Amino acid sequence: MSCEAGRGGCSAGRARGAGAARAALVALAALAALAAACTRTRAPASPRAATVPVPTVRVGDCANPEGDGVHGAAPRFRRADRDLDGDGTPEAVVADETMCTADGNCYWNVFVRTEAAGCDRYAGALAGAVLEPLPGAAAGAWPALRAYWNLGGGKRVLVQEYQFRRGGYVLTDTLVCRREADDRLLCSEDTR
Repeated sequence: MSCEAGRGGCSAGRARGAGAARAALVALAALAALAAACTRTRAPASPRAATVPVPTVRVGDCANPEGDGVHGAAPRFRRADRDLDGDGTPEAVVADETMCTADGNCYWNVFVRTEAAGCDRYAGALAGAVLEPLPGAAAGAWPALRAYWNLGGGKRVLVQEYQFRRGGYVLTDTLVCRREADDRLLCSEDTR
């Protein structure tokens, strides 16, 4: 369209163009405000952070099973000693009952004894209601351990596997499972 002097065609077109630009700007501002409102983070209704207990001694250090490891200020120790390495002598496995959950989960302090060390060495705290050694360890070797942590309500369980490395147990694998009525665990692994 060509503009001729005095005709007014161009000024009307410019007004329409300015109105459209203003409408687009208002729409863009509204969209930005909406995006800002949608991305605002809200505080959770209740805190979800969990306090992880800190042991009183480092992994590998000589320690006292009745006083070291993960425990509260006024501990009530429960022992579940068992022979982990197959040498016929049970290793100290101790939990502070005051730190156990209503679902039976505890922090089990594991202490290993070797003739070379001449003392019980702290091997770590394993979290679970039940601990079981996994088959396949050579005689005299520390086996991998599996711990079962009840997730509440009796329906879900966190299965955690620990390997003995460099003087202590290290968490190496976890899996969430569902407990069936016959006490079987149904687990699935995401292989993505």
